[in-house]
Amino acid sequence: MAVLRTVSGLLAVMLEWFTIFLMVLLTIVVIVAVLARLIGESFSWYDEVAAIMLAWITYYGSALAALKRRHIGFDTVLLAMPGNMRAGALVLAELVALTFFILMAWAGFKVLEVLQGSYLVSLTWVPVQFTQSVIPIGACLFILCQLLSLPDYWRATMRGVSLEHAEIELEVEQEMHKAQATPHFKDAR
Repeated sequence: MAVLRTVSGLLAVMLEWFTIFLMVLLTIVVIVAVLARLIGESFSWYDEVAAIMLAWITYYGSALAALKRRHIGFDTVLLAMPGNMRAGALVLAELVALTFFILMAWAGFKVLEVLQGSYLVSLTWVPVQFTQSVIPIGACLFILCQLLSLPDYWRATMRGVSLEHAEIELEVEQEMHKAQATPHFKDAR
């Protein structure tokens, strides 16, 4: 389990930094494009590159969310079920998600085959295969992240602990401690 947590931690840091890098780069591209338009110039590549970068942020951010189990879930419904039924529902949900992303990775690789020899319209030196490689890579990363986070999620769910509710309760508790430490809050009571 220590190895899984170490790999998970390293992957989380890599995904966080790569996603942040993409977000900063997209911000720079947008600012430069806006400034260029203000002075009467326009880049032909801006729209295409910005759309591709947004897709990349979505795919890599999605993998990070899978690693941290932050995608929309139905913890309340799952936790309301009896133990055996809960285990079965969790296995079914994981199998459905993994099957979807396996199919997505497969389709992504097929798409890359079809796109061989194609280049972006505005940047004719950039292969479309490169820009669309995010589909199979993102799907494979999602699968890896889902599997790496599964043991902890399984244990928490079988104990009847909601990751969503636990995080919310922790945040509320921390804010209450901060508020109680503030002299103004004490006087208001």
